[in-house]
Amino acid sequence: MAKYSSESLRNITVIGGSDSGKTSLVDALLFKAGVASRLGKIDDETSLSDFDPDEKAKKHSLNLSVLHLNHKKAEMNLLDAPGYPDFIGEAISSLYAAETALISINAFNGIVYNTRRMWDEATERRLAKVIVINKLDMENIEWDTLIGSIRETFGQHCQPIMLPDATGSNLSAVANCLFDPGSAPDAIKDAAEEASLAAIESLVENDDALMEKYLEGETISPDEVKNLLKVGIREGTFVPILCASVEKDLGVDLILDFLAEYTPSPLDGPFRKAKVGDDEVVLDPREFTNPSAFVFKSVTDPYVGKLNYVRVFTGGLPADSMFYNVRTEKTEKIGTLLRSQGKETESVQEAVAGDIVVIPKVETLEVSDTLCNDKNKLVFDDMVHPQPMVALAVTPKSRADEQKISTALKKLNAEDPTFSADRDPQTAEMVTMGISMLHLETMLGRLKSRFKVEVETKLPKVPFRETIQTAADGHHKHKKQTGGHGQYGEVYLTLEPVERGEGFVFSDEIVGGVIPRQYIPAVEKGIRETLDKGILAGYPVVDIKARITDGSYHDVDSSEASFKMAAAKAFRDAFASAKPVLLEPVVLIEVSVPSRFMGDITSDLNGRGARIQGMDAMGDLQIIKALAPLREVQRYSTELRSLTAGEGSYTLTFSHYDPMPAQKAESIIAQDKKDDDEG
Repeated sequence: MAKYSSESLRNITVIGGSDSGKTSLVDALLFKAGVASRLGKIDDETSLSDFDPDEKAKKHSLNLSVLHLNHKKAEMNLLDAPGYPDFIGEAISSLYAAETALISINAFNGIVYNTRRMWDEATERRLAKVIVINKLDMENIEWDTLIGSIRETFGQHCQPIMLPDATGSNLSAVANCLFDPGSAPDAIKDAAEEASLAAIESLVENDDALMEKYLEGETISPDEVKNLLKVGIREGTFVPILCASVEKDLGVDLILDFLAEYTPSPLDGPFRKAKVGDDEVVLDPREFTNPSAFVFKSVTDPYVGKLNYVRVFTGGLPADSMFYNVRTEKTEKIGTLLRSQGKETESVQEAVAGDIVVIPKVETLEVSDTLCNDKNKLVFDDMVHPQPMVALAVTPKSRADEQKISTALKKLNAEDPTFSADRDPQTAEMVTMGISMLHLETMLGRLKSRFKVEVETKLPKVPFRETIQTAADGHHKHKKQTGGHGQYGEVYLTLEPVERGEGFVFSDEIVGGVIPRQYIPAVEKGIRETLDKGILAGYPVVDIKARITDGSYHDVDSSEASFKMAAAKAFRDAFASAKPVLLEPVVLIEVSVPSRFMGDITSDLNGRGARIQGMDAMGDLQIIKALAPLREVQRYSTELRSLTAGEGSYTLTFSHYDPMPAQKAESIIAQDKKDDDEG
């Protein structure tokens, strides 16, 4: 039997912006709960959460880590998520395993882009939310301004229930002012009374009976306030604002008490939905007792193999048992079950409904897999992550690594859904994609450190195309005498442009048998092979119609090879006269930035030859939609970060192909010919 119940569980993901003190807070909570004998710190590389060598070197989180503690009969799973937008995939994965999002805010920096984004992600998944203002010991903090900004950005239902007596070097105490404002330090006693009153007024607004009681001047009892607080947090109608200074060891114990007592258990929801056949069911673990679990994270460890992090939603999951994988449609065996404490693990015999455990050494499991009973099949929706936008082409430095690079990249992709690696059939390059250049560099660093594969990188080739703008005729007579049978084939054809996206159209208009029927397929094949190789700069030719109108043959010397050669050269002859152009891919780019960056972004996009298509607003966020040449936005991740101090994001979607400006096309053609000559 498990040592705790579903009711005692608290699954809390700690999210927010970079440098908001998330990991330091997690380490402090673990220390306060007695998990660690000393306070782990990032700077001296003793953090229980940031244990990866890259994290120690960079002094910030790159991975989602899972830890746990027990406090006041609450068994708490803490998921420490990276704050950098570059690693948002890890943070989003954590939301699929938690009931509560603890949103950390740097007291000096305030609300940054990733704070807003993660708030929206948590809201979309109906998670309970708790705000913690961290790093109160920093100087030049404007407390009232910060609280006003939080309430303006996230809503008036965000209310401080903890207050500091000062900030910076003068900070000496943090008070929980909701239930006993009178015990606050004298310097903030009046502020504590006001905060308590405002919080209670906000809470009673969600209960008609208590609201009426309050308006009639009756006292709302502490038990009633506690119940309102639990319900308000669970239903999202009240968001408490807590505060702390880990550096001064102030407020951490109050936060730990609060999380244990007031955040929802897996039995309180929000409940996950799943498909059973064509029906959607809500998985209340008190009513739905069949087993169900979901893989939200996987890691391939070079020493212990694959570690699959699983959230159990209903029914429980025992060690040494069988489970059904809906994706593979196979039943497999669980051997050992583990609980994670950062990089350390311990064996457990059972995971109750609501718990988070690790299934090791089951290589077939993948992120977003549903585990259930083969007699009671259900399936969860896959996790939804941002699409990777930044690309680098990679080639192994060593020929010995050519065989293992694909396998290694596939394993990294299995760990991180925001990273991908595929061979581009058009350019024959291995192209890796990620959220940003920093994200890609980190993933390729893991390729080296964990799989011992080093690569060289460059921007991927842009998949240009070639086409024509007008009709033209072409002709070639292939005639060769070499002794014995010769070679003979003559082809006349006309090329015409067709609608963009139509591809290649072949029309056989031969009459009178001037080219025998058996040679027509060879004519078409000769043209198609020329299309694939390109003419201007070696890029595929598209959106063109070839009409075969005339020709001649020889009874003895004609052959399929002869007509194939004649057709290819006739095609080249016509193509050169048909005003050939280079086509380039155009993408729809949607850039989301705080309104203060609007002018800089639109000016920059215009400078890249983009055509603004429209603008939308979501609060302070402005969304600019534009059509831009792909070649101009290949490095946009780095440039957007520079323009917006990391507060912008964007998406790219292929739109169409457009003719490239002649001067730029000439440059591309000249460079490609130079590369061919050097190659």
